[in-house]
Amino acid sequence: MGHREDLLEGAKRCLLEKGYARTTARDIVAASGANLASIGYHYGSKDALMRQAIIASSEEWGASVAQVPAGGGAEAGDADPLERFAAVWDAVLQRISTEREFIAAQVEVLGLLPRDAALREAIGEVLPEGGEGLVAVFEGVPDTEVDPEAARIVGSFYQALLTGLMVQSLLTPDAMPSGRDLATALRRVTAGEVLEKK
Repeated sequence: MGHREDLLEGAKRCLLEKGYARTTARDIVAASGANLASIGYHYGSKDALMRQAIIASSEEWGASVAQVPAGGGAEAGDADPLERFAAVWDAVLQRISTEREFIAAQVEVLGLLPRDAALREAIGEVLPEGGEGLVAVFEGVPDTEVDPEAARIVGSFYQALLTGLMVQSLLTPDAMPSGRDLATALRRVTAGEVLEKK
C-alpha cells in the first residue's frame, strides 16, 4: 500500500479505537506508519481524512451486510417477504451486537452532523447509495435492479430502522428485538394485528 491507503487504514483503526472526534493527526500517523505531512498532501486535512474513514468503514460494513443469506436458504423469489425480513434483520442484529466499536463510531458521528457541515455533506452524498443497498439486501436482488423511488422511500425506512437499532444497541444491548420481533411489529403496524398478551 502507498501512503494514501496506509493513512486511510490507520484512520479507520483510530475510528474504532478512539472515536471520530478524539482521533488526532498524530494518532493516525502512529497507526499508519506514514508521516504527518502526508495527511495534508493526500487528503488536505485530518478532518477530510476522517470523513473518508467513516464513509469507507460504512461502505465496507454495508458490503458485508449485503452478503447475508435469505431466510431458510431459500432463493429471494421463493422466500416469504416477512420471513426474509426477519432473517436479514437477525443477521444484521448479530453484526451490531459483535461490532460495538464500529456502532459506537457511527452513533458518535450522528451527533456531530448538526454542527459539521462538511461531514453532513459527505455523508449526505453516499446516503442514497446506502438506501439502495439496503433495499437490495432485504429484497434479495442486485443493486442494479432497485428502482430509484423504492431506494428513496423504502431505503429511508430501512436506514431509520438500522440507525435506531444501532442507538438502542448501545443503550440497552440486553433488550434488543429479534428479527422475528421486528417482523411481528411490522405485521401489527401494517395489518392492525393485535399482539396476544403473554
